[in-house]
Amino acid sequence: MKDVSTLHWIGEVDGFLRMIDQTKLPVELVELDCRDAETVWEAIKSLRVRGAPAIGVAAAYGVCLGIQSAVDNDETSFYKRLDETTEYLAASRPTAVNLFWALERMKRTAALLHGKPTAEIAAALLAEARAIHEEDRRMCRAIGRHGAVLLPDGCGVLTHCNAGGLATSDYGTALAVIFAAAESGKTLHVYADETRPLLQGARLTTWELQQRGIDTTLICDNMAAQVMRERRIQAVVVGADRIAANGDAANKIGTYGAALLAAAHNIPFYVAAPSSTFDLSISSGDDIPIEQRDPREVTHGFGRQTAPDGVKVYNPAFDVTPAELISAIICEHGLIRPVNREMIAEMFKQNDSQ
Repeated sequence: MKDVSTLHWIGEVDGFLRMIDQTKLPVELVELDCRDAETVWEAIKSLRVRGAPAIGVAAAYGVCLGIQSAVDNDETSFYKRLDETTEYLAASRPTAVNLFWALERMKRTAALLHGKPTAEIAAALLAEARAIHEEDRRMCRAIGRHGAVLLPDGCGVLTHCNAGGLATSDYGTALAVIFAAAESGKTLHVYADETRPLLQGARLTTWELQQRGIDTTLICDNMAAQVMRERRIQAVVVGADRIAANGDAANKIGTYGAALLAAAHNIPFYVAAPSSTFDLSISSGDDIPIEQRDPREVTHGFGRQTAPDGVKVYNPAFDVTPAELISAIICEHGLIRPVNREMIAEMFKQNDSQ
């Protein structure tokens, strides 16, 4: 893959965030420089940066940008600006829990430094954002190692949306499993759903897979059942934007349908996500907020009108796959299976005690 990071910080406390503008892919590889929190907010909202882990990292750096104007202020106005920035960034998208997880980490870091010089607090916030970034890299690699064992040599794999390096800091979640299996010497054939209406699978996932030389076939979302019926697929691997305490997982719209199809064809369905994507405060998927997006994404996709004027549109960005349809959750700590409240709680208990 080309040596271009999804996003990275340039400079020190007075620096800026540079990211790939994913709305330009696969035709153009363009980088966007974010020099204020407003630009980061717009990038998250408009999907220039997307994928739960990458959104979390971008938000953490967005906090660093937001407080730059207050570094020389007194403590009260500095913390006021910090609160304004975190609240503002939290309003960019509602479903991916990593956004809120990262912002809370930044707030906790600052809360421990009351009484310190504001320049020192700003430096600590940048260090925390960089730590979140590096932790995501390590988690992605671990997810790949744990998940690769689930894919046999010669396996046909279906994936939905994009959960690769573009959605994270480095290696991806769902695609990390595929990358790691391929690097171990296994031969795979990946079927990528185009992922309507914004075509993240067509534009982004196939691009990443081609960059790494993995055999890839693009299919329309409504072709998955036929491809399964033809026994071309032996596993489904997807990412997640939020996982409830009982294992219900929110991911890009269409994921639930793919899980139902996999169950009907006795194909294992795996969710790959870091522990930061779990939201244990939410009991089940019924409580996960689902983002509603602009109807024009459906009626005027990529600038061309494909529906009559005035037609009603329902455009949820995500759906929720019930835990009972998930064969295993792959996280940086290993495999969670069966997927239920007790196994998830045990995983967090074991790792909190380490």
